[in-house]
Amino acid sequence: MELSGRHGPVQSRAGLTPYREVPVRTPHRRTGLIVTATALLAGSLFAAPIAQAADGPAAPTPTFTAKPLTPDPVVIANLAATMEKQLGGRSAGSYFDQGAGRLVVTITDQADAPSVTAAGAVPRLVARSGVQLAQAMDALDRTAAVAGTSWAVDPTTNQVVVWADNTVSADALAKVQAAVGQSAGAVRLERENGALSPFIAGGDAIYGSSYRCSLGFNVVSGSTYYFLTAGHCGNLATTWYSNSSHTTVLGTRAGTSFPGNDYAIIRYTGSTAHPGTVDTYGGTQEITTAANAFVGEAVSRSGSTTHVHTGTVTALNATVNYAEGQVRQMIRTTVCAEGGDSGGSLYAGTVALGLTSGGSGNCSSGGTTFFQPVTEALSVYGVNIF
Repeated sequence: MELSGRHGPVQSRAGLTPYREVPVRTPHRRTGLIVTATALLAGSLFAAPIAQAADGPAAPTPTFTAKPLTPDPVVIANLAATMEKQLGGRSAGSYFDQGAGRLVVTITDQADAPSVTAAGAVPRLVARSGVQLAQAMDALDRTAAVAGTSWAVDPTTNQVVVWADNTVSADALAKVQAAVGQSAGAVRLERENGALSPFIAGGDAIYGSSYRCSLGFNVVSGSTYYFLTAGHCGNLATTWYSNSSHTTVLGTRAGTSFPGNDYAIIRYTGSTAHPGTVDTYGGTQEITTAANAFVGEAVSRSGSTTHVHTGTVTALNATVNYAEGQVRQMIRTTVCAEGGDSGGSLYAGTVALGLTSGGSGNCSSGGTTFFQPVTEALSVYGVNIF
């Protein structure tokens, strides 16, 4: 019996697509251990501003006077989560200032500043609350959900940003522009090069049916071992192999969820070793824990097509409109990826963060990539990083 994701298996529909799955043409067999790697990229985007709305009242520049945070991604992620829980809709998000080495927390009431400072973060007064920006996101769901678009809150500008790729027609773009125009400056529109689509490949290569994807992270429940990959990969096949000739079985699908989410879990049934590491294509990176990402975080991605690339988290809880359907609550980054990287691992040092879903662009000219947060998949399937 398959494990069930939060939304369960869902059939793809017309619209934006995650990074396209890559049909197997050339064997990518790796001898020895299969180690964890990045998830498949789904639907990439390149940002190029076309119409920027007014930012609203100028926010004061944060001052960094409190003791700097320890540059530990888990510590920063936990602090961001604590502030989100404490402030709720009075905050419009937080982001890590790499230059200052501090977490900046947006607030709409100056009375919250002392508690933010006491917690070890820097308060920044902004005009729009998290509630107002969430309402703007809901309005986009109703009025601008066309294939080739995505959106997320940008806490650095206190706006929702809508990205539209090159496949968005003139009529569809006019629809999106009309929706943006109704936001009173809370939403801005940017164009991105390329086309949103899912990627199939990543970290160490895994093969299902006639497609290649990437392994994300090895996980365990009790004495049973599994690996995570992208849901748009998991939908493609029941049995997964370590080679394109399908002679070495890795395991069988135990659950998949796409669209809505983009994660899948495969139960190991073969004898291939499965250490708790990510392949860095020149070595390995030990993975010891999982955490939520935060805006401004420096991250790495590993995949079977383009190997390891780095970048920065630019948004959380992003909505992506693939041709196959809408995916929510994604991590948006500046990391590049290409077809075949889908399902691979997004990580920061020893911390697992996400599974490659899709994006636009490539690793020659650059691109945008979206990732499924790994913490959700771990919770849904009741498994742990080891």
